Amino acid sequence: MRPWRFVVWFGAVSLLADFVYEGARSVTGPLLASLGASALVVGVVTGAGEAAALVLRLVSGPLADRTRRFWGLAIAGYALTVVSVPPLGVVGVLWAACVLVVAERVGKAVRSPAKDTLLSHATAATGRGRGFAVHEAMDQVGALVGPLTVAGVLALTGGDYGPALGVLAAPGVAVLGLLFWLRARVPDPEAYERAVTAAAGGPAPAPGGRLPAAFWTYAAFTATTTAGFATFGVLSYHLVTRHLLTTAWVPVLYAGAMAVDAVAALATGWWYDRIGPRVLVVLPVLAAAVPALAFTDTVAWAVGGSLVWGAAMGVQESTLRATVADLVPPPRRATAYGVFAGVVGGAGLVGGALTGALYDYSIPVLITVVAAIQALALVLLAVTRPRHRP
Repeated sequence: MRPWRFVVWFGAVSLLADFVYEGARSVTGPLLASLGASALVVGVVTGAGEAAALVLRLVSGPLADRTRRFWGLAIAGYALTVVSVPPLGVVGVLWAACVLVVAERVGKAVRSPAKDTLLSHATAATGRGRGFAVHEAMDQVGALVGPLTVAGVLALTGGDYGPALGVLAAPGVAVLGLLFWLRARVPDPEAYERAVTAAAGGPAPAPGGRLPAAFWTYAAFTATTTAGFATFGVLSYHLVTRHLLTTAWVPVLYAGAMAVDAVAALATGWWYDRIGPRVLVVLPVLAAAVPALAFTDTVAWAVGGSLVWGAAMGVQESTLRATVADLVPPPRRATAYGVFAGVVGGAGLVGGALTGALYDYSIPVLITVVAAIQALALVLLAVTRPRHRP
């Protein structure tokens, strides 16, 4: 299978998986609120979920490098995600719903370093920025269809979360079937990168070794900007509790944000292959704009802020990963993805709890604090300037 076909088929896997879990995440805030959660609880749970999805990669990343069982870990992680979502709509108690929200994110932690490593091998041949961007764009097709499906079922059933989330079981089964087929077709994706290295006349990467210093400074920048980034759970909580949107319209807005995510990923991925990590300057700017727009009492501004949130997510989910692949050689790449995600995961927990707590305290203070954090992130990016491998 040619490298681009592998990227596209892996994109189809992510498309189906996002159909499942982004459909659920689009209503996490209102769902938890319907079970009695406050804004702080929503912020902590969604932030803890993101932290679990990232911090636990400190284990799954090195495990993938040590065992070289990239396919096995990827499949196991996807399986945990797709079995956690359908029960979310029927558990009926807050603590159980919180457990399932976090469990779905744990599945992402298990699979992501292995999945990103598998994908990075093919993008060595397609171009890092473009390969990760196309994968992310396909990923967001599922993130668009899933929330729209949930919104449609919610509208038809009068806001019943059970059937709205139960329909997501079907694409979950398709995820696992496609993964097993793709593993049979391409059991060793690293062959793509070995072929590129051999054609360029470069030496084979040496096993082991420490992670490069540039990787650590890059992680510090990313952690800082993530610590000042609101979760969609808090955004959707604001929209529903301030009566700006009905619950059924929240997934539609989330789908729109995912469409913006895809466009932002493609744009920054293309620019990354031309100018390198300098394109990342847009991330703190977008993150600072989110609360200033989204936490208003004007529908148009709040919707616009949610779409800006989607653009920032597009940069986070594509170009940030491409940079890691350029900074770290293959023998340590899964470990790097795990460590990178772990560092950022701690910041994700801070970001979820911080924005939730400050939202309850004072929205103007929230906007000011986030702007200050993103200004610091811009300074760190200017100082570190991670190097780009063409």
